[in-house]
Amino acid sequence: MPLALLALAVGAFGIGTTEFVIMGLLPEIAADYGVSIPTAGLLVTGYALGVVLGAPLLTVLGTKVSRKRMLMLLMGLFVVGNVLSAAAPSFGAMLAGRVVASLAHGAFFGIGSVVAAELVAPDKKAGAIATMFTGLTVANIVGVPLGTYIGQAVGWRTTFVIVAALGLIGLIGIARLLPDLPRPEGTRLRGELTAFRNPQVLLAMAMTVLGFGGVFAAITYIAPMMTHVAGYSDGAVTWLLVLFGIGMFLGNLLGGRFADRRLMPLLYTTLGGLALVLALFTLTAHNKVLAALTVVLVGALGFATVPPLQKRVLDQAHGAPTLASAVNIGAFNLGNALAAWLGGTVISAGLGYTAPNWVGALLAAAALVLALWSAALERRATEAPTAVTVPSPTPVPLHH
Repeated sequence: MPLALLALAVGAFGIGTTEFVIMGLLPEIAADYGVSIPTAGLLVTGYALGVVLGAPLLTVLGTKVSRKRMLMLLMGLFVVGNVLSAAAPSFGAMLAGRVVASLAHGAFFGIGSVVAAELVAPDKKAGAIATMFTGLTVANIVGVPLGTYIGQAVGWRTTFVIVAALGLIGLIGIARLLPDLPRPEGTRLRGELTAFRNPQVLLAMAMTVLGFGGVFAAITYIAPMMTHVAGYSDGAVTWLLVLFGIGMFLGNLLGGRFADRRLMPLLYTTLGGLALVLALFTLTAHNKVLAALTVVLVGALGFATVPPLQKRVLDQAHGAPTLASAVNIGAFNLGNALAAWLGGTVISAGLGYTAPNWVGALLAAAALVLALWSAALERRATEAPTAVTVPSPTPVPLHH
């Protein structure tokens, strides 16, 4: 794998830290601003919606400049957003800072996925994408738990100052390691939009929304679920997030390894397994050991879907992949926003802190149904021409 992929992984590390660290700090932020935990969950929803908005908008603007320069500008925007979050005097200001930081997220991973895929041979594309996303998963093993620990021990504002510094390191890494890639010739918005006329692209994005949304339904409220239901201490949330990060890391490796070989069977397995594990989480959450094991499995099964879903969008949107790739990153976060909101809704309805797990299970099961439907449509499309082009039997001449 080219060294340039390390630069993308460094940027992904910073973005991954700020995206996921909020889950471990929801109780502290809610207490500081005097809001409920479901209300604090809007920081997850707001960030996710900012990704959905920023992904297509900034990707379109990015067609006017080189990809390297655009990635550097995105990391700069990310740094500004985290500085605003760290200094926010009110909950509304904190939410605004989260949205500013999130605007860079989708375009960074969308453009970064295309760049990563172009740096390697065609049969290694999913592996290259997975390498970039390794920064995101490592953030959940190192950055998120450390940020949670610092936020609980010193104050959550310090965590966001450190995250801003991570973003600055990511910016420098991109400037130093990524080759100066030129702006793609002939890139036009109209051409990029043609990808969305392909039903398979839309189905892949819908799978992304529902499948990864299943993960966030449970993980957004992991802190209150583990402390109030499983009986863990507040400090133990840090180590539970480490386990979640380890699961994500392993799942990302699994997804990158097998997506280039058996993409759709991998999706059937991971989405079906995720639905089952999330349903069981409503029971295992009452036992410390089983709860910890389930957290690992949710991370592994959830993130094993990322490389294959991103690769499927790139494959189906060939010829105009940049905008579709970025929008699919937005789709991951649209799922996050939907799941975080639904999870907060069932908690507010008095159904308890394990109720979001059922929401997640249903979302993952719906994604599995779409995957099966997508494969059926694909089979039908490949079989149809065969039926038309089969030559008729050659008549046998009669000899007299």
